[in-house]
Amino acid sequence: MLALTLSGGAGALTMTYPNSTTILHEQAADWAGADFRGVQVQAGALSLPPGAASGTLTSAPVTVVAFDELVPSWNAVTPAGGSVKIEVRAQVGGAWSRWFSFGTWSSGGDRASVDGQKDAAGQVLTDTVRLTRRATVYQYRATLRGAGTVVRLLGFNTADRARFTAGLGQPGNRASWGKVVDVPRRSQMIYPDGGEAWCSPTSVSMILAHHGVNVTVPQAARGTFDRVYDGTGNWPFNTAYAGALGLRAFVTRLPNLAAAEVYTAARQPLAVSLGWKKGELPGAPIESSSGHLMVLVGFDSHGNPVLNDPAAPDNASVRRTYPRAAFEKLWLTHSGGLSYVLLPKSD
Repeated sequence: MLALTLSGGAGALTMTYPNSTTILHEQAADWAGADFRGVQVQAGALSLPPGAASGTLTSAPVTVVAFDELVPSWNAVTPAGGSVKIEVRAQVGGAWSRWFSFGTWSSGGDRASVDGQKDAAGQVLTDTVRLTRRATVYQYRATLRGAGTVVRLLGFNTADRARFTAGLGQPGNRASWGKVVDVPRRSQMIYPDGGEAWCSPTSVSMILAHHGVNVTVPQAARGTFDRVYDGTGNWPFNTAYAGALGLRAFVTRLPNLAAAEVYTAARQPLAVSLGWKKGELPGAPIESSSGHLMVLVGFDSHGNPVLNDPAAPDNASVRRTYPRAAFEKLWLTHSGGLSYVLLPKSD
């Protein structure tokens, strides 16, 4: 299945790579076997029945390839005062972990992750559950609050940290080279009062603009801000922001740049997360980063990735080309190929 033919068909859409598995639940059949408490499925989305103030869906257990990290995604719209809360637990050593919460999210109000969640099975690092040993089964719980709250998509990326680089070095498809998507170029560095930390919402705003949704960088920063994390880098909060604006958005992990070529060849840019030390990424506008998002817009004629890097000092210098081998290694080593996929709803 091509990565961009994201129709579920019979059963939930599942993308399995050497380093990770991403499952998307977004139609009635995907929630077969779930426990519904005050939540209904209507027009392929989760919502609250008339008169209900809140409700919860608890999924059936989901079995996947062994993993020790999990990152969720959701696309939802909430009314004023409404919210969505996503929780996950995993079977570790034959017993269920605690329910780990990814906080409270609202499309127009307060957004906050939850600090201090840790037990013998694992812990939450803002937007990621990290287990102490591998599991193959997880379960999720979605709580909707506020009349009019609707959840269109629930996604879960599971990954094995020891296999982050399992797909490193896969030869690319030369037919995808020499193709670059003309994504609007935006620098995070031109904004005072926090712009230097806005790589994630700046990347999201560029892809949104490519899809005809033109929000400013400060607007995207406000819409992704996590009050507890005190920043805008919460991965699922960023895809949820795009989802609330009408896109089909989720977090995944790709195994290599060859897999990313499928997206860019179809004119679908990706936001990708990587980190590097001084001298490791030739041509970068900053000498090092412990974690940075930029937009992959295509590949040059030699197969090197072409990026809109928001760390550039101004909009005019955002477009960068980085050495393929160095970039791929930094991306996979740092985040396991973590990517935001932001697609038009029909894809």
